Amino acid sequence: MLSRIADLLVPAVGRLSVTIDTDAHLAPGSILAANHTSLADPAIVVAALRRLGVEPVIMAAAGLWHVPLLGRVLAREGHIPVVRRDRRAANALDLAVDALDRGRLVLIYAEGGLPRRRDAAEAAPGSFRSGLARLVESTGAPVVPVGQAGARRVTSGIAVKQLAGLATAPLRRPDLHVHVGAPLVLTGDRAVRTARARTAVTTAWRTAAAHLGEPAALVA
Repeated sequence: MLSRIADLLVPAVGRLSVTIDTDAHLAPGSILAANHTSLADPAIVVAALRRLGVEPVIMAAAGLWHVPLLGRVLAREGHIPVVRRDRRAANALDLAVDALDRGRLVLIYAEGGLPRRRDAAEAAPGSFRSGLARLVESTGAPVVPVGQAGARRVTSGIAVKQLAGLATAPLRRPDLHVHVGAPLVLTGDRAVRTARARTAVTTAWRTAAAHLGEPAALVA
């Protein structure tokens, strides 16, 4: 249901396009690692993945489970709440391991939160937390980098600006793009795995931003 809802709502707020590397492969039991820039980008990424025939299990901030209706949908469909900066965050990794073992694809936002910027411009992914590398250590699952650009054109900045962006997006209908890269088999220690994953997601993001003509696609 969540994927279907995203697929219906996203075209109402923007023009979504999707590309995929020629050697990309969304195999069962893969980890999808995406950059996180806006409250809007999870819906955009999920809508893009549905077009590719994928409906992932999403690791998301636990507070979303308290949102009426949305929380019930998330719980019913087996998505994974992440309690940040808390010992219970380890429970989320255990649930993700179980989902991967069952052949599901798991979508993770390794930055662990949104950027604090108030502008709507694109920027490279921030530092990755260790959760992605730990999940790879536990499962050996391949990591598929996913880059999205344009979500900040829908909503970004302070709360008032975010609400205004959502309200006007159906009129503006900004361009949105998601690019899926080739899977990686991450090896090395935790720091090396984390760095390689961030580089791959940054490359996918550059491709997505370039499709929108964003000059930030050239920024490190």
